[in-house]
Amino acid sequence: MTLRLGLIGGNITQTRSPALHIACGLSIGRNVTYDLLIPQEQGLDLPAMLARCEKSGFAGVNVTYPFKETVIGEAQAGDLIVADMGSSNTICFTATGKRAFNTDYTGFVAAFRAHYGNTPPGRVLVLGAGGGGRAVVFGLAALGATGIQLYDTDAPKVEALITAVGHAFPDVAATKAGASDLHALEDFDGAVNCTPLGMAGKPGSPLPAGATGSLRWAFDAVYTPEHTLFREQTGKLGADFLSGWDLYFHQGIHAFELFSGVAPDVEWVRRVITHRP
Repeated sequence: MTLRLGLIGGNITQTRSPALHIACGLSIGRNVTYDLLIPQEQGLDLPAMLARCEKSGFAGVNVTYPFKETVIGEAQAGDLIVADMGSSNTICFTATGKRAFNTDYTGFVAAFRAHYGNTPPGRVLVLGAGGGGRAVVFGLAALGATGIQLYDTDAPKVEALITAVGHAFPDVAATKAGASDLHALEDFDGAVNCTPLGMAGKPGSPLPAGATGSLRWAFDAVYTPEHTLFREQTGKLGADFLSGWDLYFHQGIHAFELFSGVAPDVEWVRRVITHRP
């Protein structure tokens, strides 16, 4: 039986998610379809798009910018951490209704550990407090970050995320950064871009030109394109770089298992989508 999946978002035409999920299906002998669903193009709002998918027999959908925060109100949280986080990127359609999960959170933790082992994140500057930022900040807290400083042009989002992290991880200090804090990064071990800046169609970087400092590591949630201005900037500061591709891969693996109920052959899928023997 074909497993019908999809991605709901805005700027998604260059996503590589269809290839990943189709490969996951092949690894377990399942036929998979994966549709790109842009609500605005179809004259629908998010609830109507979700309802159409559910009625059409989708097993589930991934959700990306700009819907990760609003979708949480359209489904029951699949676990407690999603309720605390207030954002979701994975919706499963079940016999008892829609369930919301966040594989950006679990995927980031898996990607970080795969790249850096048991080394903790240290003190981290996070740029962007939207849905993706929420997942990564919660991931950093779970990984034992000693401090997280948040910057976003939407100050209420920053305050809400600080409150949410404090509730879920009371031992992790999360504070607000100002625009002036982005120029000198000497006090940080890591820097993270969770804004849309750098993705296809949204050029640029949230870091100002000429930012100084010495970083141990950096991560960019953008993976299309893989080489971004933020990556170039942090590389000049000495950062060992964790690509958004790694998050894309691990979150997709976790989402597919939620959709299908079966774990894919991870290494086979990796070889297929990276074209490595």
